[in-house]
Amino acid sequence: MPNELWLIRHGETAWSLSGAHTGTTDLPLTAEGERRAALLGKMLAGKQFALVLTSPMQRARETCSIAGYADGAQVDANLSEWNYGDYEGKSTPQIREVRPGWELWKDGVPNGETVEQVYARAAKVIDRAMQATGDVALFAHGHILRILAACWLALPPNAGRLFALSTATVSILGYEREQRVISRWNLPPSGGPATV
Repeated sequence: MPNELWLIRHGETAWSLSGAHTGTTDLPLTAEGERRAALLGKMLAGKQFALVLTSPMQRARETCSIAGYADGAQVDANLSEWNYGDYEGKSTPQIREVRPGWELWKDGVPNGETVEQVYARAAKVIDRAMQATGDVALFAHGHILRILAACWLALPPNAGRLFALSTATVSILGYEREQRVISRWNLPPSGGPATV
């Protein structure tokens, strides 16, 4: 059983900066995203993980690499971001121009994944991580990691809406005695070693 799951959201991209929904579009990091990924590496300070998994998308793989964890990292398609279907590349204000009052967590997306489908993928990632014999690092995206946290806590899929998650941050899922908990959430890189 892993001691902790370390959720590491990728650095900034042009679309994360603009607020556009970025699921299947394979964008690189911005220069600022690369800088903050390097700070994540300093924050993690070479921490050893029993298993490192990364989304197949380049923004997550680049963050993993720049942070110093490319060697031995395994790509896991279940860590891919939510497939936003027809809303890919659109911001919430743009979507609300045609669907007033639209909310991702309540209304979903046409021709994409349901929140339940993303939750099922998150459960598979947790199952895989549970086979490791130590801490596990997961390099991925905002919504999949928020849904994964809900899954870890046995909350319903749309409870992911309650966990704000910035780019280039670390969050830690662990235990208090036998109870699954959020140990730390949305920690920005400080440039120093991890003290969590």
